Amino acid sequence: MREVAIIGVGCTRFTELWETSFRDLFVEAGLSAIEDAGVEGETIDALYIGNMSAGRFIEQEHLASLIADYAGLASINTPSTRVEAACASGGLALRQAVLAVASGHHNIVIAGGGEKMTDVGTGDATDVLSAAADREWEGIMGATFPGLYAMIARLHMHRYHTTSEQLAQVAVKNHYNATMNPRAQYQREITVENVLTSPIVADPLHLLDCSPITDGAAAVILAPGEIARKYTDTPVYIKATAQASSTISLHDRRDITTLDATVAAARRAFEMAGVTPDEIDIAEVHDCFTIAEILAIEDIGFFKKGEGGRATEEGLTAIGGKIPVNTSGGLKACGHPVGATGIKQAVEVTEQLRGEAGKRQVDGAEIGLTQNVGGSGGTAIIHILQR
Repeated sequence: MREVAIIGVGCTRFTELWETSFRDLFVEAGLSAIEDAGVEGETIDALYIGNMSAGRFIEQEHLASLIADYAGLASINTPSTRVEAACASGGLALRQAVLAVASGHHNIVIAGGGEKMTDVGTGDATDVLSAAADREWEGIMGATFPGLYAMIARLHMHRYHTTSEQLAQVAVKNHYNATMNPRAQYQREITVENVLTSPIVADPLHLLDCSPITDGAAAVILAPGEIARKYTDTPVYIKATAQASSTISLHDRRDITTLDATVAAARRAFEMAGVTPDEIDIAEVHDCFTIAEILAIEDIGFFKKGEGGRATEEGLTAIGGKIPVNTSGGLKACGHPVGATGIKQAVEVTEQLRGEAGKRQVDGAEIGLTQNVGGSGGTAIIHILQR
């Protein structure tokens, strides 16, 4: 297998983009990545597009052809493939692109992701997202993702004495990080009191414990490691890509306070990269709800099970802490256009490893990790990147 490097990145603003169409979002992100990499469209061998549910959000299917067409690549018949894994669609698109280059089948590949979520109302968006849970055993009973993650949070609080204040600290940290990210949906600070006095969505989760509905797209350009420096002086190498699956529904889980798919994918990724959790300098993890970030930092191995809340409260996951987590603002404050999230994570880590993250830059960052989750943990994708 060949070494694979990211040679270019691009990302739109993440927010409610009323004036921008779905196809325009992808073209904007893709062109930014192409310009960053300094490649010509004719050199691109393939596209992998992460998207969860354009068919229901904007009533558009056949996205692979659509994006190739509007990117100007259909005229040269560039193969384009849509990838779906709920909220992990972007991460899985990146993984498929990495494997295509690593295998030698393709050389220059675009991995992109995007979602246009605000063209429907909040109720409809919630129903679309609920399709990533078990519709027959969870969704039809009225369980939406806030409710499912609320059950996870309540058991974690009972078993490990995690507090609502510690959950709130996740949101406070990520909103602070987002103030330094010009792409972020919410570029304003909040307090623990703001979180705890915001409306309850599903006890114990408040409104400010939840990621928003967002529009946006992101893209990265991949190349074989041996030719990466032909395009950039700062290639970022993908040292590991790992995927794992678990049950789609909570009732079949061994333990709902642990996402076994994350544990398995992280173990495989660390083995592949030849590093340990202690060697990771920065991480972008899937904080669709504040409890999800706490689960992630425990299940990946940054902290022992049950200690994630306290670690967050003590500032160990802040910029300047033991392991800075979600310097972009995460899903919580940067935004969560579900198909784009896994790619945006790779964009953020790449910029950090290049030293291009501006005010939110982590000093000396050399190795980064991304964790992208589908549903309540049915799919987990881990990538490890190195400068």
